[in-house]
Amino acid sequence: MLKRVIIFFASIFLLNACAFVSEFVGGDELVARVGKEKLYRSELELLIPAGVSREDSTYLAQQYIQSWASDKVFMSIADAKLSKEEKDVSRELEDYRKSLLKYRYEQHFVNERLDTAVSREELEAYYYEHQNKFILPIPVAKVVYLSISSDSPLTERIRKRMSSDDEEKLEEADSLAYSAALKYGDYDGEWVELTLLAREFGIDFPTLQEHRQGQWIEYSSETGVLNIAYLREYVRSGELAPLEYALDFARDMIINARKQRLILDLEQDLLRTAKDNNEFVIY
Repeated sequence: MLKRVIIFFASIFLLNACAFVSEFVGGDELVARVGKEKLYRSELELLIPAGVSREDSTYLAQQYIQSWASDKVFMSIADAKLSKEEKDVSRELEDYRKSLLKYRYEQHFVNERLDTAVSREELEAYYYEHQNKFILPIPVAKVVYLSISSDSPLTERIRKRMSSDDEEKLEEADSLAYSAALKYGDYDGEWVELTLLAREFGIDFPTLQEHRQGQWIEYSSETGVLNIAYLREYVRSGELAPLEYALDFARDMIINARKQRLILDLEQDLLRTAKDNNEFVIY
């Protein structure tokens, strides 16, 4: 029975949706109907941004109609199938209202009082005191990478220079890569997750790992592009993250801990005040 009801309403929607384009263009105010529920052009026009093309307007309108019809179909079925008690959501709505008001006031309270300044000393102290929170789930590295045509005569010259510690040779590699490479970069010398390098090469992380030999990663694509990466520094997954890499995470953790402390203090202060004012009494 339920299946037949869904098919019935879906059929109504499809018939109206098919007629929509001509109605939308031809000036008819009614654009869709599900049972006794009707959707008019004026409602659609409020949702479609000004200045979009006719084609985009029609697409956006049809998307809204589908969403509107889906809501109406489900509401009709729910209204028909659920008992009076099941349809009474007043308690859930009141609980949600209370939860939402509490959350909004907490955010208001926190935003007025939260200190987001975190010194380097605090960050380092937190990092060394909570090292178990900074174990790497995936490897990170300081990396120089190159994507170049497989038949480029400059590949070996760039490869030798990109792995050098000499500043002049690194600048030469950069200069050669500028004219010959499809991609060349070093992520500004920062620690990066190797999943980011995998995306740069257009492959998944396991494939990237398969092609790692020591400090080098080489992968040739089917399109004739040779991808090369030199890992200047590398830390495996399961090991402690480098300090510089972990600093942003430490900052987030410290600020979040401050937020939680403010909220806990707020709750305790409110209860204490209510008790002092004889508004909160336990019998």
